[in-house]
Amino acid sequence: SAVGRGPEVPFRSEAYSISAIARGKELRLTLSALDPAAGSPAQDLVFRFGMSGSFRLCPAAELPRHAHLRFLTRESPPRSLCFVDPRRFGSWRLGDAWQPERGPCVVSEYQAFRENVLKNLDDRAFDKPICEVLLNQKYFNGIGNYLRAEILYRLKIPPFEKARTVLEALKEQERRKKDPSLTLSKKVKLRQESPDLLELCHTVPKEVIMAELLDPEHSDNYAAFKDWLQCYLVPGMSSLRDHNGRTIWFQGEPGPMAPKGQRPRKMPRKKSPQLKADPKALSPRVTLRTPKQHHRAAVNLLKSEEKEEGKEEEADRPRKGRACGRRKGTAAPALPEAPLSVRRSCRTSARKGKG
Repeated sequence: SAVGRGPEVPFRSEAYSISAIARGKELRLTLSALDPAAGSPAQDLVFRFGMSGSFRLCPAAELPRHAHLRFLTRESPPRSLCFVDPRRFGSWRLGDAWQPERGPCVVSEYQAFRENVLKNLDDRAFDKPICEVLLNQKYFNGIGNYLRAEILYRLKIPPFEKARTVLEALKEQERRKKDPSLTLSKKVKLRQESPDLLELCHTVPKEVIMAELLDPEHSDNYAAFKDWLQCYLVPGMSSLRDHNGRTIWFQGEPGPMAPKGQRPRKMPRKKSPQLKADPKALSPRVTLRTPKQHHRAAVNLLKSEEKEEGKEEEADRPRKGRACGRRKGTAAPALPEAPLSVRRSCRTSARKGKG
């Protein structure tokens, strides 16, 4: 599209196929001409989705807004496979190379992912809280904000516990699971009964993928996704901003490395439908008390203002007898008037309160 920020795709073919493979938070598309002799050579594109990127298949005559890259079908009427990204945080680049700073995928490369974490626990990255390390794509490629909250909640791990403390305990668990005296069935049972953090980093995303819970075009799926969530944005859960400014949802104590100066905020529980439907449930005193107070304050201001004006008038009147004669001979200097702005401010505030 004219407003797309990605590079132009140098691929031209009358008939071609698209295949895809995912790795963590990246997706690689391969465009291949059905007739290699007549079309361009195969072209690879690697996509990052940001927060709002997705692919949609729709009629070519009814393109969605923010469709920044479009692939047309040959059928009649044609359809269009669109890369849609309203916030433009997503991107694509030419070539088949994955980003070098990303580690193995938590879903498709589980064993390599697990080994990459456990053999690098001396890295300074693991000095941080576990909730922040779970977003480090060098070690947890594919884990995002809602997934880290769900994983830590299921294991009852405080989000601001030191990452190395949490992950070093997995080495001992791994030794027990690899005990040669255990049969295969016992090993499987042990893993199912006590999954560790790295195993949940693999199984929890698979739950979402297998159930197809994140389909932006079907609201029913999104409702199922909300029902699937146990912690993230769930009423009754607490939240804090981590040191990177990202919000983490949790239950219970945040942990020893929680940011100072913050208090956990609780997600308000849903109000009962009776309170929403019945407007009489709210006490009328709540709405009437404030105007009454404003009215009384306005009346008091007006009364005090009238008293002050009355005193000033009495002071300006001539006195009887000697006082009157003396005043004619030696007039006392006039007292300075109160600034007009002061009077106006009092009257204005009184009028506002009365209104």
